[in-house]
Amino acid sequence: MAYEKYEDLIRAARSEGEARCNQYSPYCDFIYYSSSMNPDLQLAMRVLKPGKPSPILVTTHGWHMSISPFSYMDKPHAEGDYLIVEVDMRGRAFSDGTPDCNGWELYDVIDAVNYVRKHYTDCIVNPDVVYFEGGSGGGGNAYGIVGKFPDFFAAATAMCGITDYALWYEKDALGEFQDELDVWIGFPPEHDRQAYDSRSGLALLGNLLTFLIIAHGETDARVPVEHARIYMQRVQELGLGDKVSYLELQGVGTREHWGHATEQQMLDMRELSELNRARHTQPVEIPDKGTFIVAGYLVTKKFSVILDSLDCVATVEYDLSRNEFKVTGSRVRHYTIHRGPAENSCRRNM
Repeated sequence: MAYEKYEDLIRAARSEGEARCNQYSPYCDFIYYSSSMNPDLQLAMRVLKPGKPSPILVTTHGWHMSISPFSYMDKPHAEGDYLIVEVDMRGRAFSDGTPDCNGWELYDVIDAVNYVRKHYTDCIVNPDVVYFEGGSGGGGNAYGIVGKFPDFFAAATAMCGITDYALWYEKDALGEFQDELDVWIGFPPEHDRQAYDSRSGLALLGNLLTFLIIAHGETDARVPVEHARIYMQRVQELGLGDKVSYLELQGVGTREHWGHATEQQMLDMRELSELNRARHTQPVEIPDKGTFIVAGYLVTKKFSVILDSLDCVATVEYDLSRNEFKVTGSRVRHYTIHRGPAENSCRRNM
């Protein structure tokens, strides 16, 4: 991937008043699609097509950024053998809505993949195998999305990502991220720590089934390496070392995530990410009985749990053979259980 797309030093300009229509070329399309959670929202993505049927690799941009605009391409992209789906997060330059920091904006990523599965069948080798990669804000998305959708991605890469949004808020000496977190979540972490946990991959680590690669610069000033280290400490505590590999780039990181990185270090990171995808070419399956953490919502291929607030964290104990579900949490009052596709509601607790 072109890793500079994850640097978030520049805020993307919001597109206002532009005509919204899909744009196509032989190897790059710019597509508008609807949110399944909020059908009135029009969201955008760029689809980079490979020269032959390939796996799906989906990515999100940096915290202050957006996707690149449409570019006519008459040759396949140079990022390897993938159908690449670049998602413009809600409320950014091309998409409607308001960012919500790993809330429904992560569901928008799933909607983008489902659109591609339907409309780009000739470009896809196996629609059930999907990979994710993101850095900085996109790295925070990576940690969150593999927890909220534990059987959706076969492999993922999180680079210089946020694992604990409350920690990020508290250590933001310049306040460059606090202003957005105050709006996107609605308040600072001291007002409601659980709302910050609900967005944080660290709190969802117990759900991890996706094979995950983590890369972080040792001296990153914008997303400190502490985020990766506390995540890895928890990985060891939970006995999930077989699911996660960690590369800490020594001496790397300034106000730019990859500041001082050598070509070899960037190559090592790229190769580790590629190897993880190459090794994991089968879909993830959840057990028929078990326990998951629900952070606002949990979506699997076999069932989903939707709480009445994105700010709540709960636990679901389930037994699919008995069609039994038990949702518990200190603030849980209402929730919806879905069996199979999320739109098929099975039962609602009042």
